[in-house]
Amino acid sequence: MRHPYLAKLLFLLLLAGFGFLPSAAFAQSTGSVSGRVTDSKNEGIPGATVLIEGTSLGSSSNVDGTYSIQNVPAGPHTVVISFVGYNAVRVPVTVVAGQNADASAGLKENTTQLAEAVVVGYGTQRRQDITGAVTAIDSKQFVQGQVTNPEQLIQGKVAGVSISTAGGAPGAGTTVRIRGNSSLNANSDPLYVIDGVAVDKEGINGASNPLTLINPNDIENVTVLKDASATAIYGNRAAGGVILITTKRGLVGEKIHVELNSQASISTVARRYDVFSADEFREVVKANSTLSSQVATLGTANTDWQKEIFRTAKAFDNTVSLRGAVGKVPFRVSYGNLNQQGLVITNKLVRNTGSVSLNPTLLDNHLRIDINAKGSVIDNRFADYGQIANAAFYDPTQPVTSTDPIYAPYGGYYQFLNGANPLGQAPGNPVAALNYRNDISTVKRLIGNVQFDYKIHGIEGLRANLNLGVDLARSRGSISVAPTDFGTHNNDQPNVPGLNGSYVPSSQDKNMKLLEAYLAYERQFGGTRFTIQAGHAYQSFENQGLNFLTTRSDQTTLFKPGEILTLPAYYNKYVLLSFFGRATLNVKDKYLLTATVRNDNTSRFTAGNRSGTFPALGLAWRIKGEDFLKDNNSISELKLRVGYGRTGQQDIGGAYDAIARYQIGSSTTQYPIGPIGTTTGITAAPLGYNQFLTWETTNTYNAGLDLGFLDNRVGLTVDVYQRTATDLLANVAVPAGSNNNNQLNRNIGSLRNRGVEVALNYNVIRTTDVNWSVNLNGAYNVNKITDLGTQLEGFAGYRFGNPGVGTGNYIQINSVGYQSNSFYVRKQVYDANGQPIEGLFANNGAYYQYKQPAPLVTMGFTSNLSYRKASLGVTLRSNIGNYVYNANTASGANFSGANTSTGFVSNLSPDVLVTRFSTNKPFDSDYYVQNASFLRCENIVLGYNVGKIFGETTLRLSGSVQNAFLVTRYKGVDPEITDGIDRNFYPRARTYTFGLALGF
Repeated sequence: MRHPYLAKLLFLLLLAGFGFLPSAAFAQSTGSVSGRVTDSKNEGIPGATVLIEGTSLGSSSNVDGTYSIQNVPAGPHTVVISFVGYNAVRVPVTVVAGQNADASAGLKENTTQLAEAVVVGYGTQRRQDITGAVTAIDSKQFVQGQVTNPEQLIQGKVAGVSISTAGGAPGAGTTVRIRGNSSLNANSDPLYVIDGVAVDKEGINGASNPLTLINPNDIENVTVLKDASATAIYGNRAAGGVILITTKRGLVGEKIHVELNSQASISTVARRYDVFSADEFREVVKANSTLSSQVATLGTANTDWQKEIFRTAKAFDNTVSLRGAVGKVPFRVSYGNLNQQGLVITNKLVRNTGSVSLNPTLLDNHLRIDINAKGSVIDNRFADYGQIANAAFYDPTQPVTSTDPIYAPYGGYYQFLNGANPLGQAPGNPVAALNYRNDISTVKRLIGNVQFDYKIHGIEGLRANLNLGVDLARSRGSISVAPTDFGTHNNDQPNVPGLNGSYVPSSQDKNMKLLEAYLAYERQFGGTRFTIQAGHAYQSFENQGLNFLTTRSDQTTLFKPGEILTLPAYYNKYVLLSFFGRATLNVKDKYLLTATVRNDNTSRFTAGNRSGTFPALGLAWRIKGEDFLKDNNSISELKLRVGYGRTGQQDIGGAYDAIARYQIGSSTTQYPIGPIGTTTGITAAPLGYNQFLTWETTNTYNAGLDLGFLDNRVGLTVDVYQRTATDLLANVAVPAGSNNNNQLNRNIGSLRNRGVEVALNYNVIRTTDVNWSVNLNGAYNVNKITDLGTQLEGFAGYRFGNPGVGTGNYIQINSVGYQSNSFYVRKQVYDANGQPIEGLFANNGAYYQYKQPAPLVTMGFTSNLSYRKASLGVTLRSNIGNYVYNANTASGANFSGANTSTGFVSNLSPDVLVTRFSTNKPFDSDYYVQNASFLRCENIVLGYNVGKIFGETTLRLSGSVQNAFLVTRYKGVDPEITDGIDRNFYPRARTYTFGLALGF
């Protein structure tokens, strides 16, 4: 289905482009400038910016570093060549009409990049003018290989930023934390701003990660704003930090060229669940079963159920882009296709993306128009994660299929039966369950904006900016289960297995609309430069869809004859109205000040609680600019930074949780009216609400030091911070019978994060042929709940986190004085041989707060080594001090699966031979809370720049392996479990990728 907005936009843009075609007379008085941009080892630098000084003409270098600028007026000019991480150079040239002038240049690396323009909120700043904690990563530094989600491009690259995927499924959700958890229950994710559009932070049905809908190959650079002096300009949703994403675009005068990036990948399961083989399991059951009937259930097969549900997965990722300029309209268009199999046999993701960027400059370079549109369509087939653990613990002595006629109603798959019917609480065959469940979705998304930046005539330094943006998403999906599935037998006809199956569709539409406008004024007087900026923003969020009932698999009939099919709809909307301002001051490039303020008003809260004001102040002293260091050759940069700011949080629950309202019931909640059985009516039930809900606010203090040594061969950045969130938004229990709910959103207390971050860049070798640079970053963060409001005596905290063992059990808690999401367990007692004693706990079995899922230390290491045309890059990540509750071992490392079930047995964890536990009652022992610190090799990539192969066609080849190795003492499948509870985990893949990049 074509998106009507995108089609109209492309048509209008094409018309506009043809209107700016140059005349033949103009072409006759012009020439061209071309050349090659290289680094210190004479290797071409792709993506370097090349501008004709004093004009709007420019280009960017190709894959091999070559560039060409057309229609340059005849006469003398200066060509300015720059690239992130290198010193800019100026090359004088003289252009002759109808001829080409060469302007090639070699760039030298500059670690601190003081003059580099860094993207910040609502504009850019020179790096040397920044007073906050800001890290910019460009495309040359991105993680290479099979990268599905944009945030994975900077995984392990930024100090204080933890990025963890929720397993190995294609497009799996990602947890991003900047300086730890910023809240208890409210959204702690950073705010993502894509080409100036602050997109919807919440997900949409059918897409496990909303950022999966963005093609990473379209991204030019990523900037992370970490402290409040940098993020407060975004106020209302910036408590978790801000990530600014800028996509690729063309330049005026750039020659049109095509780039093709193609990757082919193979993925395998890196680590699997540790369980007994079939022979081992038979021996354990025979030796430990208390019932002869359990031994009798054992089969004669030798089935590796994990091998049956996992596969070697293939993926193909191709992106083709066209970049250049048509007259005065620079543009870039791209199309991408990702076809990725999951490790689980039925799991798959297909993503098609398209992007358009046009950036004309009109009215004698006074009006710049930036038009960006990114559309995507994702088709998913999801796997039931529950079947992953089911496969690990399913009886390995049973076959996958059987020719016995008794299994014919189940498609020939072996099942635990009682006669011809499913057996009690027995699990279903995991291979059959995966094949018989078709959980699919199609999600479409359009992110686009038109931004006008006008330098007002007659008032030097004054400009006006208007930004109009949308983020539109549409999701359609369904879950169908075949009639032959083990678990879908018809309850109305219990003797007929799986007669009807089931089918339930889903539908959701989300619309975000944005309008921002601001005025900015910049002037310089002698050695003093200042800017003033003030603006207004309007942003609305709509979420609507239908609540479908489950029907039979024929998709036409309900399960109960005569039942009426009703489709109750839902709709909610909230609006943000904001005013913001910023002032910067630079005195002699030594004394710097940045002050920001934002006032937000949200419709989520009631009048009197809607308004929140978020100020920030950043100061910096660039000591290198002082006379006593200006000529010092050892110290090339020295800057001190301090800052304070306040940000907000309001992303919890629904749009109307603060107002009284009713909810219309479904057909299952009808109420008899009049004589019994004659008339019924659908009821409307009151919902809980809290009229006193208000902003959660976060106050941040930050101090930083930027150092550069030996002509910036060594760069060091250190930041220390304290971040305190107050009026915490949390979903907590309320007294029974009050407010129509068991739980309610409230403002209840405060949370504090303290930490230090260090980033070191070192150019170890810089010669003509050999270059070697390393980056090491690390962060230490301590999280602590400091208040949870007034509570009853004996209140330990808010418990949550179902371990998957039993009903109504919880394994985590939020308590005053401890880290958020701490484990709440009993202290295990051990015998003289160090083995746990079943049922024996210290302190009379009292529960206590023990460890936490969040790491105390996160580290990243990157090494880039090149020799002539060859290069080798390595990225490592490490978490230290993070703990995981091993729910799989807690449920499988006891003999209950071998001696308490009736008619079937379940496989066990080998840890059962250590504990000798007879039941799963010790699930709340701290024995199962295990140290999950790890060192992971995220990426190894080997590249070779072939150069020109056919005329002007250039080629670069690469090979990479992701998740190359893992070092950890954790006994489970994977130590990187973001919520802290390891169960039904989709294993991460080890992926081998071959890629090529063509330019012509």
